[in-house]
Amino acid sequence: MIRSLSILDRSRTRTGHPAAQALRDTVELARTAERLGYRRFWVSEHHSVPGVAGSAPTVLAAAVAGATDRIRVGTGGVMLPNHQPLVVAEQFGVLESLFPGRIDMGLGRSVGFTGGIRRALGRDTADADRFEEQLAELLGWFDGSQRAHPEVHARPAEGTRIPAFVLATGEGAGIAARAGLPLVVGDLRSRTRITEIIAAYREEFRPSPWGARPYVVASGTVAVAATAEAARRILVPEAWAVAYSRTRGSFPPLRPAEEIESLSMSAKERELYEGALAGHIHGTEEQVAAELSEVAELTGADELLVTTSTYDRTALLDSFGRLARLTGLAEQRDGHADGRAGADPDLVGRSAGAGH
Repeated sequence: MIRSLSILDRSRTRTGHPAAQALRDTVELARTAERLGYRRFWVSEHHSVPGVAGSAPTVLAAAVAGATDRIRVGTGGVMLPNHQPLVVAEQFGVLESLFPGRIDMGLGRSVGFTGGIRRALGRDTADADRFEEQLAELLGWFDGSQRAHPEVHARPAEGTRIPAFVLATGEGAGIAARAGLPLVVGDLRSRTRITEIIAAYREEFRPSPWGARPYVVASGTVAVAATAEAARRILVPEAWAVAYSRTRGSFPPLRPAEEIESLSMSAKERELYEGALAGHIHGTEEQVAAELSEVAELTGADELLVTTSTYDRTALLDSFGRLARLTGLAEQRDGHADGRAGADPDLVGRSAGAGH
């Protein structure tokens, strides 16, 4: 069983609720995650997506950190090709200064989903190919090693040590290995593929000031409920949103499961919908525990990052509570073994000899 659990919340919007409510829901979920003993709470970056309110992850991370006391807070992630590395360093430097020892810096290499978004951001698909270069520059702003702009300093970031993670698959995993950084890899529906990616990452890993050993965070959807059918219904709104986006080109707000189950779908929609439902970890506590044990054995992951979204907030919170109980987070929390303030002992705070 993977005993270290974290949450990535994408601030999914819901029909009948304004985007502002999605952001408030994210902050409230972070409070719940802290109470349950989850290790980290991360937020995402999406632009011009009707179904996602989280467009400014460092701003939202500040709100989450200000509303909590102990849980680590970060991004899953900041899409580095969309930004100047100096600005990213400054933003995380401010976060670390305000919430010392609690901030994580998750970084991805995606650019905007559409040509219009990329043009609005002043980027194009080729910028993703510069991720490794941008990553090296970003890390250099923290340790003072960057030489591209010798007269410039990233304040207050320079001299701080914030754990950095690379969200990646395929080639991106190699970038994480060469940089000596932790890898976040998903999704859990493709276990053979992610096991191969993890094996390659571990083989290629080079120790660095940012990490002495490989560290793997497996990411995926997990839904737990009193019955397998109730757990499956948690997955329904997101599955329909995926099918809708692939047939209509726009990722929509979440709809209630009962509305979706009553829809008449075309053959293509039904195929995409059922495909989007398949393969996720869901079921009763006993069923999910068995699947998580299988994931742990296959991947050897150090941590599980749960990415579940649904329309029914009560069912979602119940699912996270059940997951915490079945993995023993409540006992760890009561024993003060997790969810605490201070530098992350598994990552940069120990391996780089630095902390706060």
